[in-house]
Amino acid sequence: MNMTITSPHSILDEVRQFAAEEIRPFAAEFEKQKALSRALVQKMGDRRYLAASFPAQYGGLQLHPLEYGSLVEEIGKGALSAAMLLTVTTGLVGETLIRWGSDYQKEQYVWPIARGEKIGAFALTEPGVGSGAKDVKTSYEKAGDKYRISGRKKWISFGEIADFFIVIASDPATNGVSAFLVDREQEGVHVRKIEGLLSCAASQLADIELDDVEVGVEKLIGKEGMGFTGIANFALDQGRFNVAWMGVGLAQEALEVMVTYARKRSQSGQKIFNFQLIKGIIGDAVTNVHAARSLCREAARMRAENHPDAIVQTTMAKYFSSVAANKVAADAVQVLGANGCCDLYPVERLFREAKILEIIEGSSQIQQQIIAMHGANRYYQPKRITEV
Repeated sequence: MNMTITSPHSILDEVRQFAAEEIRPFAAEFEKQKALSRALVQKMGDRRYLAASFPAQYGGLQLHPLEYGSLVEEIGKGALSAAMLLTVTTGLVGETLIRWGSDYQKEQYVWPIARGEKIGAFALTEPGVGSGAKDVKTSYEKAGDKYRISGRKKWISFGEIADFFIVIASDPATNGVSAFLVDREQEGVHVRKIEGLLSCAASQLADIELDDVEVGVEKLIGKEGMGFTGIANFALDQGRFNVAWMGVGLAQEALEVMVTYARKRSQSGQKIFNFQLIKGIIGDAVTNVHAARSLCREAARMRAENHPDAIVQTTMAKYFSSVAANKVAADAVQVLGANGCCDLYPVERLFREAKILEIIEGSSQIQQQIIAMHGANRYYQPKRITEV
């Protein structure tokens, strides 16, 4: 397959045009059909968007974290589920395999992602386990040169169509957590689509049942026991970076619709933008979008420099961006009034999608805990207060 070569210097203009022509006009239809079109996925693969952050040696565009984040923002403005594909198959799966995978795993799984030939999903969450990988109930046992995996995963984004999964499982004998590659077509793998979703139906979430699934040692990612402290934590950090930029994209989209509507809509003989309370709402929205983008840009800079605080900066960006997206989307509905509650306008979809951002890759409450512990260590000044 011939892959389109894209200069990093022109990537954002190209992506912006691609989103405007290939994604935004079909965003509502994707949700109604509960799936991204395979043609869109292939086009993203052909342009190497699904490998935008990968090194060139793995077919990637090798974008700087800031360029990559801005690419996610533009895709997210078009349709959140399209950006979710980047979060999952590029960030959670692809980047994890590039960091921890063997040469065999990179050849068999990373390259097909880059070409848009395969979609990977990250199977961590379970019915009773969220982001806490160390508590997973899905188990494995080693038998000779094979591993046998059993358990149930839930809320797996793109699980319905994924060609393979990174499965996080624990060893009951040692309580160690490890990560494995499991192909969709293997015996014992059962996929069930999840229905009745609030939003992001095009992300094709699924339950994954693993019934004594057998994999060879070549499917173990990294080493045994690295599944939590190494692989899952690394993957979730990649996911949070993506989600932070997705929040900026969604909030920017809601802001643009809000402002455009306010400048066109007349009430009592004047444009509603001229009303002070509407200006107040828009002023807050502009500030929130710019603040969220600034946090994301700082996270990108720190990641590029391998700064020791890059992970917590990413956490802050994800937390603030998702909260800001909820606020801006809700205010956009308010500005549009009854029209904001109608699917003829995109803000009702954005309003529902924004809530998802506060839940995936660690809820806002989890992020608050992480940020608070960072603050407790960084800003504790015992000599300033000697008596309490």
